[in-house]
Amino acid sequence: MQNIRFEPGALPPAARALREEVREFLREELGPKGPTPRAFSWGTSFDRAFSRKVGARGWIGMTWPRKYGGGEKSALERWVVQEEMLAAGAPCMGHWLADRQYGPMLLKFGTEAQREEFLPGMVKGETMFSIGMSEPDAGSDLAGVRTKAVRVDGGWELSGTKVWTTGAHLADYALALVRTGGPETQKHAGLSQFIVDLKGKGVTVRPIHDVIGHHHFNEVHFDHAFVPDHRMVGGEGDGWKQVTNELAFERSGPDRYLASVRLYFELIRAAGEKPGERSAVAIGKLAAQLSTLRQMSLSVATMLEAGRDPAVEASMVKDVGTQHEQWLPEVVHDLLGTEPRLDTGGDLARSHAYIVVNAPTFTIRGGAREVVRGIIARGLGLR
Repeated sequence: MQNIRFEPGALPPAARALREEVREFLREELGPKGPTPRAFSWGTSFDRAFSRKVGARGWIGMTWPRKYGGGEKSALERWVVQEEMLAAGAPCMGHWLADRQYGPMLLKFGTEAQREEFLPGMVKGETMFSIGMSEPDAGSDLAGVRTKAVRVDGGWELSGTKVWTTGAHLADYALALVRTGGPETQKHAGLSQFIVDLKGKGVTVRPIHDVIGHHHFNEVHFDHAFVPDHRMVGGEGDGWKQVTNELAFERSGPDRYLASVRLYFELIRAAGEKPGERSAVAIGKLAAQLSTLRQMSLSVATMLEAGRDPAVEASMVKDVGTQHEQWLPEVVHDLLGTEPRLDTGGDLARSHAYIVVNAPTFTIRGGAREVVRGIIARGLGLR
């Protein structure tokens, strides 16, 4: 059984000084954004110009080696930048995935040629990636992917479909998990990962509009799309090991408690300076949860900085964060009786509607709840 402990984390002086620098940058770049745009922006807004400005400040790939353009800064300094960007509702989606998981993936599993080709562009906020995991009819069973790669002269041909690929219509590449072989009865065997050019021949990106009409999801169809050998990440058949490692990058960052924070602020505003007892108790409970989640996330960042592997702790942050984010819109409705409205409502109703629509996705991001709780159970020696 693993010894699970969230030791209190503390930010060093360099990280505290950086926070003020980031806040000033965001004030200048974002201006007087209202509550609703801030609630909508970070997870779906794809702004290449903003990403390039963030890259120019050295705030993408902050912990990566300098030889690839990184800053060799601490994990805690990176954590501060993430927290400030999310709290401000900055349009981070363009560079978010490259910074959070695909740069680290290439550093760990990629070839030197892949690092030299992709990392400098990621650091500058110019090379954008999307996730190529989910597939039709597979649900949350990531090992159930059916997209196949067949070896051909000089590389592979991919055939199949990916869904819910956020930003694929705007990104440059997707890191696709596909089946390259292995027995059909062993779903985790025979999976590999490829860097796929989303503008390449045989690749079609079709929009998926969500229930409020927004287009950030996509269906990506591969029709004998050619991928050269040098675009395979890691070894053939190592895809499952790699993708589970990749998902771990998603689980413990500030997005686990800040994705819906704007709705919390609007709840406080609506409750007023002298809220009733029910409102005061609920707001206090939410504040306690936010504070606890923040300390848990900071603790994980401190473990990463110390070179530890806090996979179980990160999964706990993800699970508790999901519960918090899905409880918040219920509390707002219960206390205020407001109906979520995107078109005719004010800031509270519109922020409420956005979170209600997106709350189901919080369960899946970073791994379905059942998967995450299985990781926690194994860490606790319960299975």
